[in-house]
Amino acid sequence: MRLEFYGAAGGVTGSCHILRVGSHTLLLDCGMIQGGRREEARNRDPFPFDPAEIDAVVLSHAHLDHSGRLPLLVRQGFRGPVYTGNATRDLCRILLADAASLAARDAEYANRKRRQSEDPVEPLFTHEDAETAISQMAGMPYGQPREILPGLTLVFHDAGHILGSGIVDLSYRSGDGTHRLVFTGDLGQYDTPILHDPALIGQADTVIMECTYGNRLHRDREQTIREIGDIITAARHDRGNILIPSFAIGRSQELLYQLGTHHEEWELDRWSLFLDSPMAIQATRVYWEYPHLYDEEATKLRRAENPMPLVQNLRLTASVEDSMAINRIKSGAIIIAGSGMCNGGRIVHHLKHNVWRQGCHVLIPGYQARGTLGRRLVDGEAAIRIHGRDYQVRATIHTVGGLSAHADRDDLLRWLSGFRARPRIFLVHGEPDTAAAFRDTLVNDHGYDARVAEPGLTAELLPV
Repeated sequence: MRLEFYGAAGGVTGSCHILRVGSHTLLLDCGMIQGGRREEARNRDPFPFDPAEIDAVVLSHAHLDHSGRLPLLVRQGFRGPVYTGNATRDLCRILLADAASLAARDAEYANRKRRQSEDPVEPLFTHEDAETAISQMAGMPYGQPREILPGLTLVFHDAGHILGSGIVDLSYRSGDGTHRLVFTGDLGQYDTPILHDPALIGQADTVIMECTYGNRLHRDREQTIREIGDIITAARHDRGNILIPSFAIGRSQELLYQLGTHHEEWELDRWSLFLDSPMAIQATRVYWEYPHLYDEEATKLRRAENPMPLVQNLRLTASVEDSMAINRIKSGAIIIAGSGMCNGGRIVHHLKHNVWRQGCHVLIPGYQARGTLGRRLVDGEAAIRIHGRDYQVRATIHTVGGLSAHADRDDLLRWLSGFRARPRIFLVHGEPDTAAAFRDTLVNDHGYDARVAEPGLTAELLPV
């Protein structure tokens, strides 16, 4: 057995790892690189392996930094199955179709600006590529083992990150013994609404582990709820709008849950609330179709044992015209819109109309990759460029880490405590300083054999 690390090694996005077992090759995730223009241009770089030689893919969850280059993989010759959760397959139908539309739009824009002597720019992939990738997906429930390659058995466990997110559990049997490899994908926080806590595994020889927030702690849930309430109160006092850049899958659904649950406490009847994301609207409907994946509290609500916390004054703005109309509102609007890192989508237009206004508040609920507009806001830049024009940042920027869909340092350690013996650990999906800090914590404070995976790292896994 041999591991090869490529994407989300030495960084956060573009999850992509190779497992070679015998004469077969398995790809773990095939994610898109996200960030600024320079980072995203790397999505056009050739794969560091031949897509046609991949026998199968295991996809941990639907987020584009894990799934987004699957259509490109298909376009370049991959013909095997993609094993993933049932809910992940349904969410990918939404996400990959949207990504194909954005790819077409980006290519059209680039071609308008190119010189006549230059070759036309092709989209990264097409709708047909996305549809083919989805057709190759084989959905699996949690907890049911399946032999996906000779001697290699796969089981998914609930990662608690977004709907359908899976911890990948692989056992390889050969004449020399058995080796068990666990890949976390992205782990969710403990004690969050809607989804279950990340499942504990118990035994593994090797773990590929995310560490997005391996060097910090999130504010606890009660403090986070109070913080959101304080932001809403301050914005009402300032007579401004609240902009919330949010990932369409996972973050948007939790925000709606919290807005419904605290509707009276936060006096939301005084506000106009908008979910301004066609993708988030579609994803929310998918969430509704998988009640068996909810935690106990959300299950009770779904079964109407208690009334579902509906956001009475929420408007779903699917059309472009409805989205544009929001920008005429100067005060009293709470706008949830994509993308989550402000690197595209409708949130950019809302920032253009609001970020220069002192009464505006921007609530950032999740991780912002380096190079993104969201990261520049979090870092406190005084001016930002949107659609070729500079805007002074006069809005108040709030980073609400307690809403993150990623485990923090203590959550990661809590998950590791489920193993009866310490596995060998490779750290991925973390910025270099974060990953190094978490490695030091694991090695120095807890006695693990832990290493930060870098692009191109190869590791031999011996049967034990």
